[in-house]
Amino acid sequence: MFTLQHLTDEIPHLSSLGMENLSLDSTLQELLLYDLSIESSQPGKEVAKALEVNPLLPGVIVLEKGQLLGMISRRKFLECLSRPYGLEIFMKRPIKSLYLLVPNHTLVVPCYTLIVETAKRCLQRSPELVDEPIVVEIEPQVYRLLDIHQLLVAQSRIHELATNLINEQTKSQLLQTEKMASLGQMVAGVAHEILNPVNFIAGNLEYLANYSQDFIDLITAYETEVNPIPESVNNLRQEIEIDFLKDDVQQIVNSMRLGTERLVKIVNSLRNFSHIGDGQQKAIDIHECLESTLLILHNRIKYSIELVKNYGKLPPVSCYSGQLSQVFVNIINNAIDALMEKVSIAPKTWQAQITVSTEVVEAEGRLWAVVRISDNGSGIPLEIQGRIFETFFTTKPVGKGTGLGLAISHQIITQNHRGKLNVRSQSNKLEDFSSSISTQFEIMLPLA
Repeated sequence: MFTLQHLTDEIPHLSSLGMENLSLDSTLQELLLYDLSIESSQPGKEVAKALEVNPLLPGVIVLEKGQLLGMISRRKFLECLSRPYGLEIFMKRPIKSLYLLVPNHTLVVPCYTLIVETAKRCLQRSPELVDEPIVVEIEPQVYRLLDIHQLLVAQSRIHELATNLINEQTKSQLLQTEKMASLGQMVAGVAHEILNPVNFIAGNLEYLANYSQDFIDLITAYETEVNPIPESVNNLRQEIEIDFLKDDVQQIVNSMRLGTERLVKIVNSLRNFSHIGDGQQKAIDIHECLESTLLILHNRIKYSIELVKNYGKLPPVSCYSGQLSQVFVNIINNAIDALMEKVSIAPKTWQAQITVSTEVVEAEGRLWAVVRISDNGSGIPLEIQGRIFETFFTTKPVGKGTGLGLAISHQIITQNHRGKLNVRSQSNKLEDFSSSISTQFEIMLPLA
């Protein structure tokens, strides 16, 4: 039952609806809701009094023995009173008689419903009901009234927030793209400068090996032909440990050759990763792209993470190699971060593991090259799995994550390559060390 004092108290709140505090996820309970209800047995003059006291009141909630019967809006009530003999008929009769004469399709919505979703439902109503207030259920059998005008103003504010957010995201993505392009150019330049002297060293190592062997053969022949060996020469042989030198010089050359080959692979991996802005797709070996990525990340993996490779037979795949490398780096880096968090509290018997597997599968009437990257970390909580590809969404501390890695990866795979990026995760407690696989990212690339 309403009171005149309660109606008067509502008026000051209308000047400050708190629209500046709204967010994209705001619900109806953040809006101004009218707590006005009347029993259906009360006369119509009580409703008239309430509407007169508060000119902004959108209507009243009608109850029957405490249960919700429906709602009568200000517009419908005044229309009834404006009919011939309306004042005489409805002012003294129970409000239920008026309610039964008015076509009523009351929209009842829970208070935790999003403002955007409620506005959508309201605008989907028939034209004669589009301006009707909404009944909001606060809790079972507790109702409030929401003015449709206030709802649309709130929706407009949220639309403005969404537009601003999209603009910010667009700017951030442009900055990130520009940053990656600049980084790619810098890495390509550095790799080129490193590769020149490395190729010089690699090209001369073979000559150095041959020349060293020639000197060793000459010394051996001299020792065979000259007998006895002069004492001064023999002293020098002992001083320089000629027997050890013969064996070690070849080992040094072999070590230099292996080191040079590894350095060439690293430089080529950097050059491959720097081609993020490639203008056209090329048929590449996915395994080679994976190996280049793993080589770049080797320093983070080698100490405490076991790397398992289950490579199947894949044909060349047409794609942007640099962009694909970026996807691999983002996903594997996230797996490493999750594992390192768990390694810090894990018993010595537990082994952090990343598994990379590839195969060709048939789905949706076509063939796909599939790359799966799995880890046995703590998994992704179910409540946020649907948001991990959102721009700027991150669970990492401030300064350690931008929320762009997986969002850009999803865009690269789904839009640039017309593929799919799926995630399967079983969320475990951080201290649960029994699971073999907690999170798996599946990259599906279409084969021509």
